[in-house]
Amino acid sequence: MSAVEPRTIAVVSVARSDWGHLGPVLRELRAAPDVRLLLFVGGMHLSDAFGRSVELIEAEGWPIAERIEMLEPSDAPEAIAASMGRGVAGFGRAYARHRPDLVVVLGDRFEMLSAAAAALPFVLPVAHLHGGEVTEGAIDNQIRHAITKCAHLHFVSAEPHARRVAAMGEEPWRIHNVGAPGLDRIRTTPRLTRAELARRLDLAPGDRWLIVTYHPATLEYQDTARHTDELLAALEKIDATFVVTYPNADTAGRAVIARLQEFAGRHPCVRLAQTLGDDVYLSLLGEADAMVGNSSSGLIEAPSFELPVVNVGARQAGRLRAGNVIDVGPERDEILAGIEAVLAPGFREGLSGMTNPYGDGHAAERIVRVLRAVELGPTLTRKREVA
Repeated sequence: MSAVEPRTIAVVSVARSDWGHLGPVLRELRAAPDVRLLLFVGGMHLSDAFGRSVELIEAEGWPIAERIEMLEPSDAPEAIAASMGRGVAGFGRAYARHRPDLVVVLGDRFEMLSAAAAALPFVLPVAHLHGGEVTEGAIDNQIRHAITKCAHLHFVSAEPHARRVAAMGEEPWRIHNVGAPGLDRIRTTPRLTRAELARRLDLAPGDRWLIVTYHPATLEYQDTARHTDELLAALEKIDATFVVTYPNADTAGRAVIARLQEFAGRHPCVRLAQTLGDDVYLSLLGEADAMVGNSSSGLIEAPSFELPVVNVGARQAGRLRAGNVIDVGPERDEILAGIEAVLAPGFREGLSGMTNPYGDGHAAERIVRVLRAVELGPTLTRKREVA
């Protein structure tokens, strides 16, 4: 009897923001004897303006099956739309060349929507991670739900998200509540000491450290410059060293970058980083005094470190959160008051023993178990709406 052919599973990564979450899944797939793994890389990973993080992927030893160039050299709405179109065409060509049995996408980036849409003409099953979540202040919300309707398997991070996917008419057998795979790497990634972090990032070990990550609230992209100025005005009043990361390739994202670069140029206490890498970033979450901005990381990963978070503005409105998060508006006085609140004596002590609502750090093994076992064919690809 001949051996069963391994199934070919393609995993799509388009930005450093999804790479950390996908890493544990990729490692589980690579270790599976009955899986042929393909990695498709596109979007911000290939852009010099966003740190060309494809080089980090290569440095980690991951073979890249396809590179999908898709980003236009602008972040105006028409450029984002054109990038989406280029992405659909690029992923379509990649699928035609490799003919995978399944494709895995994550989250809510417009680049991921391109990958999911391109799979439709191939009747290619799509497995979607982190569906069912809500971010009311960004177009990501509609993108995430659109990917859900393109997808055939749903790996959600919490029970409320499973219920939301079911409410969209998806059949219960397709929905798997596995937790957030990004938490797996917190369990497995060796932590750097504070002294080593200080050396790598040129920080004073005895200083107060704040992580700052700010992205445009894309439903309010016309206000991005003003909102960024308000955030920076609040930071001006805080005695701390700031580790500031770049925003994503969203509409008006370059307005954020320009202001961050100017702010870093004026303040020697600012470390502006395009990419940090998992070991540095996760270690920093464990050593920082607080996080400020509107990154999903403040809601998903930060609770595992009992790290106080000041969540600014509408981008993450509606997302599941733990008690480490204080929500404030995008005005300097509110932001400053929020920072002062989380830095006040006693706030962090009150987070001791908190539970992360996004899972237990064993999501990847659950995801890959399903990907290896699910029956391929019409039962999977022919979707039926349920009430």
